Formats: sequence, structure tokens, C-alpha cells
Amino acid sequence: MSLWRATDAARATGGQVRGDWAVDGVSIDTRTIQPDDLFVALKDARDGHDFVVAAFEKGAGAAMVSRIPDGVAPDAPLLIVDDVLTALEALGRAGRARTQARVIAVTGSVGKTSTKEMLRAILSPQGRTHAAEASYNNHWGVPLTLARMPQDTDFAVIEIGMNHPGEIGPLARMARPDVALVTTVAAAHLEAFDDLAGIAREKGAIFEGLQPDGTAIVNGDLDTSPALALAANGFDLQSFGEGAANNHRLTHVTLTPEATICKAMIGGDEQLFKITAPGRHFAMNALAAIVGARALGADATLAARTINQWQPPAGRGTREDVVLDPAEGLTLTLIDDAFNANPTSVAAALEVLGAMAPVDGVGLIQKGRRIAILGDMLELGPDEMALHAGLADLPFIAAIDQIHCVGPRMHALWGRLAGDQQGVWVEDAAQMAPHLRRIVDAGDVVLVKGSKGSLVSQTVDVLRKMGQSLR
Repeated sequence: MSLWRATDAARATGGQVRGDWAVDGVSIDTRTIQPDDLFVALKDARDGHDFVVAAFEKGAGAAMVSRIPDGVAPDAPLLIVDDVLTALEALGRAGRARTQARVIAVTGSVGKTSTKEMLRAILSPQGRTHAAEASYNNHWGVPLTLARMPQDTDFAVIEIGMNHPGEIGPLARMARPDVALVTTVAAAHLEAFDDLAGIAREKGAIFEGLQPDGTAIVNGDLDTSPALALAANGFDLQSFGEGAANNHRLTHVTLTPEATICKAMIGGDEQLFKITAPGRHFAMNALAAIVGARALGADATLAARTINQWQPPAGRGTREDVVLDPAEGLTLTLIDDAFNANPTSVAAALEVLGAMAPVDGVGLIQKGRRIAILGDMLELGPDEMALHAGLADLPFIAAIDQIHCVGPRMHALWGRLAGDQQGVWVEDAAQMAPHLRRIVDAGDVVLVKGSKGSLVSQTVDVLRKMGQSLR
């Protein structure tokens, strides 16, 4: 069965069809487009109309355009609309309306992508599951995900993000979820909000899209949990966390260098589950995912048993061995968590690093160390320097042997470190590269963490090039 036929797409968008076509997918990027995809010519940093010819050369089944670009064949299959983004939104709403899928929408300051992928992993064995690609959670990512949803989907997982007030509500109303989940509320994008209460109100807007008999799931351990509960007024409200008052409670977490072992009470039943990556934050995300799957009607016990199929995506806590000396077999362990950062996620990453086991007796220093290379946390607003400096007060930071800092904001943390723990500080990521060979050694465990805009991921690339990465 084709994903979209010309007549159905025209009816959904109000556009004019040229040709009688059918497509099997929807794409906005000619770099990843597949044969028989509908190419959507969005205007963003570049005008997608400039790539329509290339899309057809790569086998696109049709193109959605607001004008016919130069070089397009007279008989090319097209869907001509007034505005491409508006039409994509309409196609997404139609994709949602025509399916009987049970839909869960996920948002949160931290953990929404990991929770989305956990949901994909635990729902897939229980039905045909459709989930957002990568972090497609914005004004074009959500409608694109909905437009890509096969009609016979059983479960759908929609990730919804935001940078500014007023973004989540419209996307939630488009997705019309049966279950809406807020992973947490933390100091992220604070420069666009007055305080955490403002972020909580925006996250709570996800409940505006809930179906009338929908379920709202919130983290019950937060200072802002009452605000989330208020936003969910009128719906079935369920909470998760470690506090005794939660409906679903994480009762025991053990971090090992390889995994996180968890025990939880979910719906009155004790569940044991294992995550194949260390991190208390992963345990909370997994609990939220299992609770979400249960609310969708999936089997919670089977979900707990299959959560170990999830692996953290690249840049979000993935671990790998970097071979520094192939002849001697000398390696260091690299934790790549350089995709994003805020105080909550940095704290979680440092806790993981503190639980890792370096290897002694190898390398020049002969003592394995826990080393953090931290880049600036961005979009934290007027209190950003205090929030960076405050990382020094984390209870488990004492377990970190050395902390190297990248960026003007991280200088606030670096200034509070003392003795051997105070490593190198540099203004930008490029300046860190020359220091790496002398600050890391075989046997070390090295965490790289920072906001994407800090470019600290460049450090990950340099560390990998120091040897051969074994993933």
C-alpha cells in the first residue's frame, strides 16, 4: 500500500495535482531522499525549490511545491500548494486522522529523544511502531513525522520540542496524542523564559492536544510538578519518579560501568529491568517509557524485558574504546555526550563518569583517571555564570580526577576547581585540540559534554583520530 496517492494528498492539502502518482515516503532533504518519496520543498536556510530537480534525479515520486522551479520537466509529478509548510502541516494532520494508531507525545527539558527511542524499542515487539526520526520535534519535524505515518500503524511516538513560548501547544494539537508525557523540567532555554515555572507552563501545553479520554504522565519529583499537574487537569494524571507519592516509582538503581540495573513499582507490580548504558537519568527515562507504553495499552512486563534493546544514540552518552597504541593494545574509554547540555544533563553525565572504572597499570601515568571535558551550556539566560559555577557543588564531582573546560561560561566552573582537579581552560574548542595528547592517557575514562553550539564535539573528533575507535 502506498503511503500517499495524489488524490489523497491533494484532498488533505487543498493543492493541485499534476500527474497521477503514488509515493512511499516523505522527504525534505535530497541528501537522504529515497526513490518514490514525496519531496517537500520547504524554505528554511535554503529554498527547497532549488533542489526539486535533484530530487527527481534521485528518483522522487513527486514534489510538493508552491511554484514550478526552472528545469522541472513539463510532465513531472507535482502537488502545487499555496504554502509548502502549511501544506505539510495539513498532510500531517491528515496522516494522523486516517490511522487507528495509539499515539504518545513526548516532551521535556532533558531526555525526550532518549525516551522516544526507548518507546520505539519497547513498543516495536508489541505492534507496528512509527516514531520520529532523529530529533525531528519542531514546527516541521512533527508534521513530517505525522505525514510519514503508515495507515496501519499500531503505536506512534511523537517527540515535541521547543525553544520559545507558544511552540508546544500547536504541535500537540496537531499530533492529538492518546498519551502525553513530560520527562522533566530543567534549566534549558532559560533565556527565552523568565524562570523554571515558565518552562513548566510551556511543557504542560502538551496536554492541550490530548484526546478527551487521554492520559497525562508527569515527573512527580520536581518543584514544578504541581504546575504540570494543573496543566493536566481533567485528564487521567499519572506520575513517575523516586518519591513515595508517585503512581509509578523507581525503588532501586545500581550503576555499573556497563549498565543500569533498576527495580520499580509500576501499576502496583514490581518490575526489574536493565539498561545497557550507565546513568540514573536513563533509569528515569526508562521508567517513563514503560509507564507510557502501559498507558497506550501495551504489556508493561514485556516492555520492561525489552528495554535492554535500547542503545543511546551518538553524542548522547555513547561509549567507545579509542585505541591509542595498537601494538600494545592500549585504550581509553570515551563517553561522547556532546550533543546538548544544561545543568541537569551535565549533572547526570558527571554522575555516570563518577561510576566508571578506569584501568590502572597501563599508559604513562599508570593510574587510570576519570576526566571530564566540559563545553559551555548555552541558552541559560542571565544566571548562566552562576549555573556553570554551581556545577562545582554537585556531590559526586569529587569522584572526577580532572575537569577541563571549554568556553567563557565554563570559566566560572574552572575558577572554582582546585589542585589537580583544575585542568586546562580554553576560550574555544579549537584551542583544546593541542592539549589533548598530554591530558589523556591509556586507562582513562574521558567524558566530553557540552551544548552543540559550544562545538566541544570537535574534541570528540580529535580524540577519535588519536587512535582507532572500537565501537
